[in-house]
Amino acid sequence: MTNVDIASERTALQNRWAEVARPETAEEWLARAEEVSDILAVDALERDRANVAPHAEVQLLKDAGLVTVLGPKAHGGAELPWHVVNKIVRIIARGDGSIGQLLGYHYVWAWAVRLVGTEAQIEAVEEQYTSGNLFFGGAVNPRDADLRITEDGDELVFNGSKTFSTGGRVADLTVLEGVLEGTETHVFAIVSTDQPGIVFPGNWDNLGQRLTESGGVEIRDVRVDWAGAAGFVDRVFQPLVYNTLNVPALQAVFNNFYLGIAEGALRTAASYTREHTRAWPYGGKGKKRGTEEFYVLEGYGELASKLWADAALIDAVDLEISEILHDARENLTERRRGEIAVRVAAAKLRIIEDGLEAATKVFELTGARATSNSVGLDIYWRNLRTHSLHDPIAYKKHEIGRFELLNEIPEPSWYA
Repeated sequence: MTNVDIASERTALQNRWAEVARPETAEEWLARAEEVSDILAVDALERDRANVAPHAEVQLLKDAGLVTVLGPKAHGGAELPWHVVNKIVRIIARGDGSIGQLLGYHYVWAWAVRLVGTEAQIEAVEEQYTSGNLFFGGAVNPRDADLRITEDGDELVFNGSKTFSTGGRVADLTVLEGVLEGTETHVFAIVSTDQPGIVFPGNWDNLGQRLTESGGVEIRDVRVDWAGAAGFVDRVFQPLVYNTLNVPALQAVFNNFYLGIAEGALRTAASYTREHTRAWPYGGKGKKRGTEEFYVLEGYGELASKLWADAALIDAVDLEISEILHDARENLTERRRGEIAVRVAAAKLRIIEDGLEAATKVFELTGARATSNSVGLDIYWRNLRTHSLHDPIAYKKHEIGRFELLNEIPEPSWYA
């Protein structure tokens, strides 16, 4: 199939839902995600190598209705629970890890107004993005200096830069975060991405997750009405423990696209082995195919069992955090917040270690010819290795250890 054929096929497929009723049940939405994932998988490797901003891929997500599944039904959303939404992220990541990450971050930023906003802000933002089928990005990398915020009458003026800004040029809306000058007050706000004061240098050219638009951003005199400062009433922030769920929620999303990438690696490798891997000629008589080799069967059995176990843990944790995210915000205690953060960290630890093992060991199970660039098995390791460096896994182990040994919960931070 030529690149022209692939492009033509994708165009036909991505329009297939124009005259089709939207899914209604969770199962139907997961099936829709499988369709999208299959479309993305067709040319994921070619698009990764081209490293072009994924406008078409985001439009595909929009056409499929996946962008608004968290949004209110009254405005065209599906009001799916988080444990189902995370499965959608996982499914998309099987076909394309970069697009799985983009969609997962979008969901968290779409929920950000519920994490910190007032009731009026929640209603306004959810109506805006759901009815408009809008896609979120975020300029909230905490390792950089905070954006500087100054007051100008009834407006806040944001300035500064971030070295990472996932979503970048493909986002309709961007979440900003900064500190009000002369104070320690942090302010979140949602703004339109398409404005002169938001400038993307287009400098994301990394080893993996190449289509996540995670490069830098310059924020130049971006103005927000005080009324748009999330969670502020009369210019005073109204704190809740629930505000700090942004990190556990985002890290739970990580777990799912990590798992999706690892599952994609195993699925692609297994397909290659069934079709191409040869038996080792010195391993005994009678073996004609790689699928008859003991070490190949053993290897796939070991990797599959680990990923199944990881999926079971991630599913259980997702059910827990989903219940918390959909509960009344006032109900969350510091203790419960800390417990779920530890559970998310434990799942992250397992899927990173097992996922990287899977993405590496598949080469042993497919054979030397599978290292060909035309096969592209390297994309899974590159994607998982790149994003799993987001924050040191050693600190997750430390948090889990302190909880297990000393019954201490982690203090809320930008990474815990």
